[in-house]
Amino acid sequence: MSSKAWGGRFQKSAEAWVDEFGASIGFDQQLVTEDLEGSIAHVTMLGKCGILQADEVDAILKGLHTLQEKAENQELEFKVEHEDIHLNLEKMLIDLIGPVGGKLHTGRSRNDQVATDMHLFLKKRVTEVIALIKKLQQAIVEQAEAHIDTIAPGYTHLQRAQPISFAHHLMTYFWMLERDQQRFTESMKRIDVSPLGAGALAGTTFPIDRELSAELMGFSAVYQNSIDAVSDRDFIVEFLSNSSLLMAHLSRFAEEIIIWSTDEFKFIELDDAFSTGSSIMPQKKNPDMAELIRGKAGRTYGNLMGLLTVLKGIPLAYNKDMQEDKEGMFDTLHTVVGSLKIFEGMVRTMVVNEEVLHKAVHNDFSNATELADYLATKGMPFREAHEVTGKLVFTCIQKGIYLLDLPLEEMQKESTLLEADVYDVLAPVAAVKRRHSLGGTGFEQVTKQIQHAKTLL
Repeated sequence: MSSKAWGGRFQKSAEAWVDEFGASIGFDQQLVTEDLEGSIAHVTMLGKCGILQADEVDAILKGLHTLQEKAENQELEFKVEHEDIHLNLEKMLIDLIGPVGGKLHTGRSRNDQVATDMHLFLKKRVTEVIALIKKLQQAIVEQAEAHIDTIAPGYTHLQRAQPISFAHHLMTYFWMLERDQQRFTESMKRIDVSPLGAGALAGTTFPIDRELSAELMGFSAVYQNSIDAVSDRDFIVEFLSNSSLLMAHLSRFAEEIIIWSTDEFKFIELDDAFSTGSSIMPQKKNPDMAELIRGKAGRTYGNLMGLLTVLKGIPLAYNKDMQEDKEGMFDTLHTVVGSLKIFEGMVRTMVVNEEVLHKAVHNDFSNATELADYLATKGMPFREAHEVTGKLVFTCIQKGIYLLDLPLEEMQKESTLLEADVYDVLAPVAAVKRRHSLGGTGFEQVTKQIQHAKTLL
């Protein structure tokens, strides 16, 4: 008898290095828990349907539970010669309980088995990712709530634009993450589906109950087409896509944290636990964790494009190419989970330098729009008000001062509509407070925004 589970038709064995190239046990052993869960559900269903005898089911279940215990204690030894997690565990089961272990595979194929494993795996892990996103959102909300009244420069084109509440800026990332969380949550509809019992591609002649096995595994639905069940990897692509967008958001946030922590900005200081030093320059405090997250975004993009490329031209139903769906999925999951945990710690522990931010908004022209708006409320067309303000900014630049420093008589050379109350309008705190439109940076609106965020959490 051939040593391969599929070897009956073959008269020649592959060399060891060929087996090693084709084997997936080096990485799909991460599915050991899910593979055993699927097998327990499958054999239980086989017994309920009368396909296997009760004593056979009991023996197989006893063996599977023993393998579960060994897996939990990391006592299982996987071998390349058995190719993948499925055949490794089947061989262990047969060695443990005898030939009856070979009946476990009745009514299923490795094709539906591996798809089931990955559905089970992602169902658990996406739930974990959603929980970690919420933890990071909570950290953002807490920092934002502490800095509603902290005024910071707002930027466009990385140039000073308008003064804003620092909390308002932070909360931008809350809403990005909220959309990420919603996307992962929505994707659970496609993950929470059982392919088990679809066989290699055409179903099976055995009178199995796919709904029962799905129920035993905690799935809410089953695939309605057996070919689709074994060839679908949309749910993995969707996970990789959602992860890539999440990492894009974290990368943008990381970039700002990196900028804010420079000596040129000094808006924040990162905790030592999330920074590193230099082997040659003793004074350095580098935001390495933020930089790593920024860099790791590229890994997730690569994994997404890799799987899309694998899938783009393969015919139905299963092809060996699809073995390439796992390593990128595992890597992306590891990257996302680690990045979210690190980011939560960075946000919770970072110190906001309020004095630096206060000085920044008082030494720039980010209040220029307030002057233009002031003139517009006095009846001047906004486009004309814009030009008047621009001229006053140029005057200040020539004098080396800012709008709040410019004497009223100088202002009135450009427009007699300007009166003494303009200085109240130009104060950064007034500029922020007056922006009370829905979703604006006004303190009341930011407070409402934070309260809304809390209800979502």
